[in-house]
Amino acid sequence: MRVSVALSVLDLSPVSSGTPASLALRRSVDLARAAEAAGYVRHWVSEHHNLSAVGSADPVVLIGAIAAATSTLRVGAGGIMLPNHSPLAVAESFRSLEGLHPGRIDLGLGRAVGTDPRTALALQRSRQALALDDFEEQLAELHGYVDGFPAGHPFAGIRAQPDDVPLPPVWLLGSSEHGSAVAARSGTGYAYAGHFGSVSPVEVLRSYREDFVPSRHWPRPHAVLTLAVLVAETSERAQALAAASTLATTRLRLGMPGPLPSPEEAAAHRWTLAERNTAGRLGSKLVAGTPEEVVPRLLDVVERSGADELMVVTQVHDPAERVLSYELLAQEWSRVTQSGEDVSRTGEPV
Repeated sequence: MRVSVALSVLDLSPVSSGTPASLALRRSVDLARAAEAAGYVRHWVSEHHNLSAVGSADPVVLIGAIAAATSTLRVGAGGIMLPNHSPLAVAESFRSLEGLHPGRIDLGLGRAVGTDPRTALALQRSRQALALDDFEEQLAELHGYVDGFPAGHPFAGIRAQPDDVPLPPVWLLGSSEHGSAVAARSGTGYAYAGHFGSVSPVEVLRSYREDFVPSRHWPRPHAVLTLAVLVAETSERAQALAAASTLATTRLRLGMPGPLPSPEEAAAHRWTLAERNTAGRLGSKLVAGTPEEVVPRLLDVVERSGADELMVVTQVHDPAERVLSYELLAQEWSRVTQSGEDVSRTGEPV
C-alpha cells in the first residue's frame, strides 16, 4: 500500500435540477471547506461554457472565492482551456492569484475548448483561431511572460504582472495518449481524466513517466488520476445516486445536457433506446458503493497505474449527500492506507 497517494477534488460545480445556476458556485465554496476539513489536498474547478449542467464558466473567479474561504487547501483550475484565452492574460491572472494566496494555487491547462463550436467561436472571435492546433506554442508563450523570451522574440520584454511572485505549478490535462506525451516532453505535471478518458490509465501514466523530460519547474514527473466516484452509507443508496449521475452523463453525450437530476427523478425516468445504448457504452467509468466497496477498487487502479495522486469527481444532486460522499471516502481511504492492510477488489482483507 503506497500511503503517499493523496486525495484531491475535481469540482464541476454541477447545477442540480430545480435550483438556480448561481447556487452551484456557492455550493462549490461550501464543498471546498468540507474537503479541507476532511483532509483533501487539492480542489480544482473546471471551465465549461454555455452548458446548463455546469455552473463554473470562469475558473479564475471561483478559485479566488474558494482560496479566500479556505486556508490550507491547494486551489486550482482543472482546467483553464488555453485556446479560449490569451496566454498573457492567463499568466497575469494566475500570478495575481499566487500573490493573493502564496503557495496554494495550481494552474491546470487543457487543449479543448470546453464547449460547442458556435460558443467556441463566440469566445475566440475568429474562425482562423478555431482551426489552429498551436497548444504547445501557446504554452511556451505563457511561460515566456514569466521566464523571459529569447532575444528577438516579438514579445520580448513583456512581463506578466505581478512579477515578484512565481507562476503557480503548471499541469497539463488530458484524456488520451497525446496529452500525456505533451506533458512529458514539456516537463509539467499531468492529470489524466480517467472519468471519461479513452485509454487505460495504466498505459497512459506509464508513458508519461517513462517519457518525462525534467524541466526547471518539474524535476520529476507527478501524475494525477481523476476518477468518477460516488460513496454512500449503503450500496442501495450509492446505486440510486449512480443512476442519476449516469442519466446526466448520458444526456450530455447525446447533446441534450441539463441540470443534474435527483435519484428520484432518475428512478422515474423512462429511458429511451438511444439513452440505454449510450449509457451502456459508458462502461464502468463510475465507481459507486459503500466506502468498504469503493476504496479497494480505487486502490487497485492507483497501484496498477502508479498514480501519485487520486482526484475524485462526484456528481450528486443533494449538496449534503455530495459532501458526505467525499467525507466517507476520505475516512475509509485514511483508515486503510494508514493501517497498511491489504485489501482485495471486494474489500475483504487478503
